[in-house]
Amino acid sequence: MTGNVSESQDGLADFAGKVAVITGGASGIGLAFAQALAREGAKLVIADIEQGALEDAVRRLGERGTEVIGVKTDVGDRASVEALADRSWERFGAVHVLANNAGVATFGPTQAMSHEDWLWSMQVNLWGPIHGVEAFVPRMIAQGEGGHVLFTASFAGLVPNRELGPYNVTKAGVVALAESLRKDVRGSGIGVSVLCPMRVTSNIDHSYRNRPAELGRSTSTYSAEDLAALQGRTLAPEAVAALVLDAIRRNQLYIHTHKEAEPLVRGRSERIAAAFAHAL
Repeated sequence: MTGNVSESQDGLADFAGKVAVITGGASGIGLAFAQALAREGAKLVIADIEQGALEDAVRRLGERGTEVIGVKTDVGDRASVEALADRSWERFGAVHVLANNAGVATFGPTQAMSHEDWLWSMQVNLWGPIHGVEAFVPRMIAQGEGGHVLFTASFAGLVPNRELGPYNVTKAGVVALAESLRKDVRGSGIGVSVLCPMRVTSNIDHSYRNRPAELGRSTSTYSAEDLAALQGRTLAPEAVAALVLDAIRRNQLYIHTHKEAEPLVRGRSERIAAAFAHAL
C-alpha cells in the first residue's frame, strides 16, 4: 500500500507561533495533541463540549506559559462551530492547524441501533468535521499562510468493527472527507491528514455522558468480554500525538497508529480487489 506517501509538499514544518484549533481538545487524543503542540510553541484554541474539563485543560496549559483560550463548542451545531472560528480569528488573527477530533460511540448490533443513535453519531462524528471544513478551511486558504487540517477517524473507518454500526459508518465518512479535501486543496498550501487509530486510552467508551437528552440517554458500552476480544494494543494518547505531529510535518495523508492493523486493512483491500473477478 502507498497511501502514506505524500502527494504534495503542502504542510507545516514548524509549529512555533502557529495557531491550532482542536475540537474535543479537553481529553484523550485531543488534549495530548494540544500538549504536544504547546511544547512546540504553538498558540491554542481548545474546543470541547464539557465545560469543566475545558476549563481544567486551559488552566493547565496556561500554567506552562502557553497562549491558550477555551471555547465551549458543540461540533454538531454549525452555528457553534462558526462561533468557534470567529473567536479563534478574533483572538489570534489566524488559524494554521485545525484538528477535527471530537467523536462519540454507540455500542450494540447495527440492526438494534435506534434512530437517535444514528442521529447523534452523525451529528458529532460526521457533521462535526463537515462543519469544521465549512467554518475554517475557506478562511485558512484566504489568509494565505499555509496550514494543515487533521481529521480523527478510526481504524473502524477502514475496517468496520462489530456492534459499532453508526461509528463505523461515520468514521468511514470522515476518511472519505479527508481524502476529498486533500484532492481539492492541493496547491493551496493546506495539507490534510486523517488519523485512523485502533484502541487509544480515552473517554470515548463513556461518550454517552455528553449525549443530548432529546436524543435519549444511553449507558451502553463494551463489556469486559468485548474489550478482551478486541484486537490490538491500547496506546497512550501521548504516543499518538507525537506520531501525528510527525505526520503533519510530512503531510502524510493516512496516519496509522498500530502495526497490527496492517494485515486487517490489507485483507479488506484484497477482498475488494478479488471481487473484480466477477465484474463486467
